[in-house]
Amino acid sequence: MSTGVDPQAQRSTLGPMGWLFLILGGAVMLAPFYFMFVFSTHARTDIFRVPPPTWFGPHFFDNLMILMGKIPFWTNLGWSLYVGALSTLLTLLFCSMAGFAFATYQFRFKKALFGLVMATMLIPAFLGMIPTFMIMDVLGWIDQPRALYLPAAAPALGIFLMRQYIESAIPRELLEAARMDGCGEWGIYWRIVVPLLGPAFGTLGLITFIASWNNFIGPLIVMRSVERYTFPLALRSVQSPVDTEWGALMVGAVVAVLPLLVIFIFSSKRLIAGLTAGAVKS
Repeated sequence: MSTGVDPQAQRSTLGPMGWLFLILGGAVMLAPFYFMFVFSTHARTDIFRVPPPTWFGPHFFDNLMILMGKIPFWTNLGWSLYVGALSTLLTLLFCSMAGFAFATYQFRFKKALFGLVMATMLIPAFLGMIPTFMIMDVLGWIDQPRALYLPAAAPALGIFLMRQYIESAIPRELLEAARMDGCGEWGIYWRIVVPLLGPAFGTLGLITFIASWNNFIGPLIVMRSVERYTFPLALRSVQSPVDTEWGALMVGAVVAVLPLLVIFIFSSKRLIAGLTAGAVKS
C-alpha cells in the first residue's frame, strides 16, 4: 500500500551553504589534531617561530628520544594499558551482572534502588575527589593501580546500558525455557545472557577504555611515584614553567591520542549502534 510520500522528498538536502558550514566546522575541529602531529615533528625553536610550521619536519624521533629521557615512557604506557584493560573487564562483568538483575528479577525496592544508581550520574565528579582520596588512604591504596580501576568498576551509565539492552534484545521466554530445563541463575547468565551481549559489551568496553585511558584527575589524586604514573599524568610532569620541550610533549600527545583515533575510526558504527540499542521497543 502506497503512502503517497515521495522517498526523494524525505531525504534532506544541505545545499551549498550547508556543505560549506560542514566543511568549515570539520576543519576547525581537525585543526588542533593536525598541528599536534605537525609540531611533534619539529624542534622547540621551530614551533615558536612566526609564522609557525604548517608541514611535517624531520625531528619526530629526536623529540621521542627527549621524551623517553624525561619519563619512564614504556612503564607509564604499560600502566595505562594495564589500568585500562582491567577497568574495562571489571566494568563489563559487574555492569552486566547488575543490568541482568535489574532487567529480569523482581525484588523489593527495585525501582528505588535503580533510581538511586541513576541519581549518582547527577553528582559532579569533582565532588568525590576528597572522599575518594580519604578512602584510598584508609585502605592503603595510595600509589597503587588498584585505586584507579576498582572504585569505578560499576558505573551507573554501564548498568543503565546493560539493563536497557537486556530488556530489549533478550527474550524473557528464552530465560524461562532455560529455567524449565533446570539451568541455574549463574548458568543462565554465563551460558545465555553473556553470549548475547556482544554489541553492548563492545559499546561499553569502548567507552570505559577511552575514559580510563584519558583519566587524569584519578591518577593525579592517588599516584605518587613517577614510575606508577599513567601516561596522561606522566606527560603533565614533562611540562615545566621554565624549560618545556614542546616538541617532545607533542610527541607524547600523539602517542596518547593515536590509539583512540584508530579505535574510534574502526568502531564508530558499533559505538553508535550500541548506544541506540534499546531506545525504541518494537
